Amino acid sequence: MLCGPALRPFRRLRRRQARRAACGNLRTDFGCGIHERLRDEGYSGCTVFDCFGAGQKVSQVTFGGTDWRRAPGSARAMFEVFPVMRQLHELLYYVTEALGLPAARPVHKELRRARTRIDGLTRGSAESVTGLDVNALRGEVNLLLLRASELARARVPGRRRDHRGADLMGAKLSGAGLRGASLRGALLVAADLGGADLREADLIGADLRDANVRGADLTGALFLTQAQLNAARGDASTVLPAGLSRPAHW
Repeated sequence: MLCGPALRPFRRLRRRQARRAACGNLRTDFGCGIHERLRDEGYSGCTVFDCFGAGQKVSQVTFGGTDWRRAPGSARAMFEVFPVMRQLHELLYYVTEALGLPAARPVHKELRRARTRIDGLTRGSAESVTGLDVNALRGEVNLLLLRASELARARVPGRRRDHRGADLMGAKLSGAGLRGASLRGALLVAADLGGADLREADLIGADLRDANVRGADLTGALFLTQAQLNAARGDASTVLPAGLSRPAHW
C-alpha cells in the first residue's frame, strides 16, 4: 500500500530526486505506526490525504504485489507511477458519483464510456501509465462532470451563485445561501462557512483547508471528498452528504 505516510518516499524523491527514505513511522506491514496520533505528532497532512485506492492498484496490480523494500530496484518506477495512478483513480471517483446523479442521465452513456476507458488505463503497464497525458484526459472528463453538475444543480430553485475558481480565502460566508452554487476549484482556505447552506453545491477541487463548516448543510453536495472534509473544521451539527464520514477530530 502506498497511502498516507507510505507516500513519504515518493514526496522526498520528487523534492530531492536522489535520496529515497521511507517514513520512520512506516511499519513492516506498510501500516502507520502513529496513525492514532498523527495530528498530535504534527502530521496533519497525512490525516487529510486520500489516494482513492491508487496505492493498492499500483502495488497489487501494476507491480503484481512487489514489495519495493524487498525489491528496491522497483522503487523508482513505482513512485513515478503512483501520482499518475492517483489522478486516474480520482477521476474514477468523480465519474462514479456523476453516474449516481439521476438528473445527469443525459450524459450517463458518455460517463460510462469514460469510466470504462479510465479503468482500462489503470490496468496498463507502468510504462503506459507514466506515459499518459493526464491533463488532457482530465480536460475531457471535466467537460462531462461539468455537464452532470449543471444538470443536477438546475433543479435548485432561485439564483445559483457562480464562484468557480474564486479566491475566497478567509471569506466571511457564515450563513450564506450557497445552495446549488458552483464552487469548483474555489480557494476557501480558512473561510467562514459556519451555518452556510451548501446543499447541492458543486465543490469539486475546492480547497477547504481550515475552512469553518460548523453547522453548515452539505446535503447533496457534489463531488465533495472525504479528504476535503478532513481538511475542514466542522462539528456535530454539520450535515454531511451520504457516503462521507464525520472526521474524528471535529
